[in-house]
Amino acid sequence: MTPRDILVTNALPYANGPIHLGHLLGYIQADIWVRFLRMQGHTVHYVCADDAHGTGIMLSAEKAGITPEQLIEGVRVEHHRDFKDFLVDFDIYYSTHSEENRELSAYVYQRLQQADAIATRSITQLFDPERELFLSDRFIKGQCPKCKAENQYGDNCEVCASTYAATDLINPRSTISGATPVPKDSVHYFFKLPQFTAMLKDWTRSGTLAPSVANKLAEWLDGGLQEWDISRDAPYFGFEIPDAPGKYFYVWLDAPIGYMASFKKLCSEKGLDFGAYWNEGTTTELWHFIGKDIINFHALFWPAMLTTAGFRKPTSISVNGFLTVNGQKMSKSRGTFIMAATYKEHLNPEYLRYYFASKLGSNPDDLDLNLEDFTLRVNADLVGKLVNIASRCAGFINRSFANKLSPLVAEADLISNFQQHANEIAEHYNNREYGKAMRLIMKLADDANAWIAEKQPWVLAKAQPQSEAVQNICSTGLNLFRLLVIYLKPVLPALAAQVETFLQVAPLRWQDSTTVLRDHTIGVFTPLMTRVDPDKIAAIMEASKSSLGASEEVAVIDSPLVREPIAAEIEFPDFAKVDMRVVKIQHAEHVAGADKLLKLTLDLGLGTDGKPVLRTVFSGIKSAYEPEQLIGQLAVMVANLKARKMKFGMSEGMILAAGDGKEIFLMAPHAGAHPGTRVT
Repeated sequence: MTPRDILVTNALPYANGPIHLGHLLGYIQADIWVRFLRMQGHTVHYVCADDAHGTGIMLSAEKAGITPEQLIEGVRVEHHRDFKDFLVDFDIYYSTHSEENRELSAYVYQRLQQADAIATRSITQLFDPERELFLSDRFIKGQCPKCKAENQYGDNCEVCASTYAATDLINPRSTISGATPVPKDSVHYFFKLPQFTAMLKDWTRSGTLAPSVANKLAEWLDGGLQEWDISRDAPYFGFEIPDAPGKYFYVWLDAPIGYMASFKKLCSEKGLDFGAYWNEGTTTELWHFIGKDIINFHALFWPAMLTTAGFRKPTSISVNGFLTVNGQKMSKSRGTFIMAATYKEHLNPEYLRYYFASKLGSNPDDLDLNLEDFTLRVNADLVGKLVNIASRCAGFINRSFANKLSPLVAEADLISNFQQHANEIAEHYNNREYGKAMRLIMKLADDANAWIAEKQPWVLAKAQPQSEAVQNICSTGLNLFRLLVIYLKPVLPALAAQVETFLQVAPLRWQDSTTVLRDHTIGVFTPLMTRVDPDKIAAIMEASKSSLGASEEVAVIDSPLVREPIAAEIEFPDFAKVDMRVVKIQHAEHVAGADKLLKLTLDLGLGTDGKPVLRTVFSGIKSAYEPEQLIGQLAVMVANLKARKMKFGMSEGMILAAGDGKEIFLMAPHAGAHPGTRVT
């Protein structure tokens, strides 16, 4: 095995709130991989940091009556605690608001300037005259210029799905101060991303990314990249652009550079060579673990910046999907928006690590935390299969054989069979196919339990408690248990530490799977895991509901559906004009430059000419759905709505959805409906 030297990073959580279970998915995935590689003897450095810049941080600190620096440090400490609680073991957990990041961001920017990759031009934005700051679309609300709906954001209407410039809103207002914003010009700085198109097309197809991720990026690349605005105007919490007073780096410029800065800080603490991991041409590896919502930043902007600044590009980018709970988007009202700290109060974090591992693969598929399945799987696999092996065998060794394992084993071939699976399991771990590894390990656990049940040492012990056969059987069982724990150690490090103490062995390494404990003294067995009590699950969900702030509760109850009056009555003939049809979502994708829109291709079934009828619709449902979730789903659309030219293209109808101001739900037909069916 060739030794590997690897730097691993995780996506940087934004310093604006606590860690929840959806966040943990990607961090647990990366931590398992790091622990596995270290067990194999490879050198791995694992870094992360809080993403600490932006207008949101500045405003949150102001509301709390503290400085932004105080806010981000308090959040950083909480985030690091939550990660530690779930055994995510970073070598350093830093902040993007550091001197190392300030220096590196300035250096990268200056290299971009020298390469003629920076452009400047004046743009017009809405400006809050009371707060004296420029407003992004999410801080502007007003009346839709198309359908006149109230309380719509500055880029698109959630009622009629129209898109527009914020300057087109009727009676716009700043959500920060309530003031009426005014247009104002300002010079902005842009990264000339389009000039890197050819390089990015080659690099994204080089094996660095999963094919499905590369396919998604191809949509942006083939559609034509746009120059990327990398500046923001004061006031802004971040790093000022060198030689540009009052101009600050947009948070997404300095955030990925935070990977470099965090590692540079680690280098200064541990005496590591920074250039050996970041210089062009190095033989070390650089792996990023991220969520699929930020692939454009990591796989388009980031490699282009690195190349221009003279640094190496990532070896690989591992992308994870989103987490749903009980088949739906996490919901505060249902108690499934679960914070890491809330879970930790009630259940063992390793249960969640195992459940995630049992369902994770190398593709960015969404993962569902079905709480009933979670309870059954943990109880069956970890307690009923794994720990059961030790509990069935250890007592006999402790009571009748002075804690001493036999110099012999009762079934050498069975142990050998377990050992021969080490390479296959290792390959699954290395490929981040954890689900495959867990299934194989639990198959071996089943084999071990079946063999012990067949040998029935408890029956033999009744007749002759200190018989050699009992010692051999139970010693074999504990050796099988030890092998399974070796294979599970990347997922269950705390359990492995308990087992190492019980077996009185050094920290288990992967190569220890080639050895057997013979004539070895163990400790006294104590229970290692308890079953998941469904009452604990109920308590977590209840605590997640009660953790909502009063304002959040009111916002849900006092929704637009309750507060706003019903529209004026219409006659039945008016309603009869609306032709609603069942459609199948054939394709869905993000819309570049739109905060809330998804572009949908809808299948209306066969037309009168026998050919498929397809429609393109822009829908403001991005906050509730990822494109991959929608493909293949049935929905309902207004099929005879006149096509309308929008900023991003022609929208040929309207898809129906319901919402309460907090969540959005597509309206869907009952099972058995098919594309083209009229809804009456």
